[in-house]
Order: sequence, then C-alpha cells, then structure tokens
Amino acid sequence: MRRLRRIALLCLPLSLGLAGCGLTRPPASVQAPFPAQWHAPLPHGGSLTALADWWRQLDDPLLVELIAAAETASPNLASAAARVTEARFTRVQAGAALLPSLDGTASASRGVSGSSFGSGGSSSSSSSSTAIAPVTTLQAGLQSKWEIDLFGRLRADRDAAQQKLDSATAKWHDARVAVAAETANAYFAERACQLQLTVSESDAKSRSETARLTDLSARAGFTAPADAALARASASDASGRLTQQRALCAVQRKALVALSGLDEPTLVQKLAASPTQRALPVVGAIASVPAQALSQRPDVYAAELGVASASAEVGSAEAERYPKLTLSGSIGRMQIRTSGFRESLDTWTVGPLSLTVPLLDGGARAANTEAAKARYTEAVSLYRASVRQAVREVEEALVNLDATTARSTDADSAVKNYQASFDATQARFSSGLASLFELEDSRRTLFAAQTARVSLQRESTEAWVSLYRSMGGGWSRPAEASSPMTSTPAAKVATSP
Repeated sequence: MRRLRRIALLCLPLSLGLAGCGLTRPPASVQAPFPAQWHAPLPHGGSLTALADWWRQLDDPLLVELIAAAETASPNLASAAARVTEARFTRVQAGAALLPSLDGTASASRGVSGSSFGSGGSSSSSSSSTAIAPVTTLQAGLQSKWEIDLFGRLRADRDAAQQKLDSATAKWHDARVAVAAETANAYFAERACQLQLTVSESDAKSRSETARLTDLSARAGFTAPADAALARASASDASGRLTQQRALCAVQRKALVALSGLDEPTLVQKLAASPTQRALPVVGAIASVPAQALSQRPDVYAAELGVASASAEVGSAEAERYPKLTLSGSIGRMQIRTSGFRESLDTWTVGPLSLTVPLLDGGARAANTEAAKARYTEAVSLYRASVRQAVREVEEALVNLDATTARSTDADSAVKNYQASFDATQARFSSGLASLFELEDSRRTLFAAQTARVSLQRESTEAWVSLYRSMGGGWSRPAEASSPMTSTPAAKVATSP
C-alpha cells in the first residue's frame, strides 16, 4: 500500500505538468469576398442604428403587433430556439469533460458463513457440528476520474461547442429577422391588394354607369347598337377583373392569417381600423464600407462561427490520434457485521494513472481527421458564399429602392394627368363631342396608370423590407465577439484548420 501511494504521489506532479501541454496549430486566414465599396446608390440621412426600430418608423402599431404575433406562432423561430437550447447544454457537457468527475457508490449485502468443528472418544465414533452466522456487509464511497487534456482535444471540443452555441443564437436572430420581413411583406401585399381593389371598384362602377347610359341612348335611337354592345362588354370585363381582385385579396389575407396566427375575423377588424396607406420613412445611412455593414448580419456571423467551429473540430480529431492520460481515485468505507461483531474499514486510493496510446485502429482516427478537414473546407465555402449573397442582397435592395423612389414622382404625375384627360373626355362624351371609343381608350389608359402606381408602391415596400433584411434587421454582433471584418476589402477569420 505504501509503495502504491509513493508511485501515485510521484506521478501526480508529472500528470499535472503534462496537462498544461497542448497540440498547437498555426492560425490561418479565410479571405471573405467583400468589395471595397458599394456599387449602388446609398441613401442619406439617419443612421444605421435606426434599423433596430425599423418597423416603428412607420407609426403603424398594427404592423408591429402582427410581427410580434408571427414571432410567437412561427415554427421556424421555435425550431431555432430549440437548437439554441440544445447547443447550450452541449456546451455545458463539453466544458464538464475538462473537469474531474465524481460518483457516489453504495452497496449492501447479507449472507451466512459457517464453520465446522468435531469431538469424540474412540476412532470408531465421532461427532461434528456446524456454526452458522449471518454476515452483513455495507459499503459506501466516492470515485473520481479525470482525463488530463494533454493535446487539447477536450478544449477543442469545448471551443467547437461554444462556437456552435453562438452560431445557433445568431441563427435564431436571423430567423426573427426573416419572420419579421415575411410578415411585413404579407402585410404590405394585403394593403396593396386593397388599394388595387379600390381602383378596380371605381373602374367597374364607372364602366357600369357608362353602359347603362349608352343602353338608354341606344333604346331611344340616339346611339348605335354596336356602341351599346361595346359599353356592355367593357362593363362585364371590369366586373370580371373586380371579382378576380377580390379573390386575390381573400387569398392574400389567408396568408397573413397563417403567418400571424390570428383568427380571420379579428384580423379583418384590425385591418379595417388601421389606415390603408402610410408613407415609407427615409432610410438611414448605410455604412459605405461593405465589411462594416455586413458584419451586422446574423447569418454572415453564423457562417463565420461555423468556420471557427469546424476548425476546432479538426483540432479535436487530430488530438484523438495522440495518447490519453487518465487519473482515477476513490475514497470508501466498508462495515462488516456478524454475530455481535462489527468492524469498519476506511480505504482510499490515488490512481491508477493510466496512459492509453493508440497503436492500431485500421486508419479510423486518420479518416476522422480527414473528414473534419473536409467539413472545414465546406464551412469556408459556405462562409464565402454567404458573404457574396449578402453583398448581392444589399446592392439589389439599394438599387430597387433608389429606382422606385425615382419612379414614384413620374407615376403620380401620370395618374394625375390621365385622370384629367379622362374627366375631359367623359365630359365631351356626355355632350356628344367624343365617341365611346375615345372614352374607353381614355378609361383604359387611366386604369393602367392607376394599376402601375399601386404596383410601384408595392415594389417600393418590398425593396424597403429587403433592405431591412439584407442589413441584418438591426441585429448587432455581441460586444465580446471581436469582429474579424475590418475596413479593408478582404476580411479575415482567425482559424486553425
């Protein structure tokens, strides 16, 4: 026993010294394809932080309420939250692997033991008896085990788990941004549909009145039957478009009901009580350096963390090919009871200090390392692709928003002047100075201009929402996470593949 204690005490400092050693790998850099500057017009005024209150800039409480309801009802957001919880406990498990484990044990047993003894006189006769006594054995103790992280495998697992937790959290924020953008688009589509429905109703009513007056004139012999037929056909065409528009609005409303989780009667009441159209606020200034702007996107940050996590997993797989050092120990007490006799024994051990050296595994560990490297290569490719996609989305949103803003003045002017032309043509038609064909042509032109303006307003809101989403929706990178993205065209991510 003394010899074992000496061996354990001699090996313990050695093991503690080895625990400080680690398998270090030189860091590498991943070049992200950030352009030096945007190649799209940038809006001015405000600031990037205004994105955090994006929806409240509209002064539309109903939109804010619908987005909050959609976040509660979204299965994608619930799944993302579940993945965050799972990643958090995985991180706890990976961190616990670096610490010693301690287990309590307890056992009890009961049996009998017997002894035989004899007595007698002559060799031809003897007698014997057996003494049987119950024996109770009680044991309790603590057992500890600690794997000394010689080559950093457990630390790499912990780092990978932490990166996955941060990535899952960023993806949860990205899911929130996606739900908000999808709900806003559905809401604006509902509003645009109602505006178009108003245009269609006005057009159908006007054509129906023209058809009625033309039919009366034809019956009196003042208008040719062909003109009356044309007016009736025009009214029927407008009525068909109106029916189709009502169906489109009903379908669009179903989509908003599904997203928000509100029942349709309640949603209809809320929509009726809210103004149909609101002016879009001025977009805040976008950072002129793409690397700075896109660092605020949770999906890009999640892809960046995916590279770091994959890099840590490569280190873990590589360390798996090296020896493992494990230290064990235990403390216990045993008590024996039998026939009024009771004895207690205290025991403790430090050790064994065991070293496991992998010798032959058929190439399994090497294959795991190569597989981890392949996953790292995939993560780098996905990160670069996410950056390219982010740049594309921001620039497309900027171009579309600038174009729709520039076209809005022309669209308003076109509707105003076509309306004046139609009013004049209708007055001339009522006086008999214009033909029905002139009136219908003027009406058709006005309807097309009104429809184009509604479509332009819809495009403008889509571009506005797209810019919100492409700029990260007001999400901010955690303060403790130093961003590798700088003002240089190429961003770098510190990794260790």
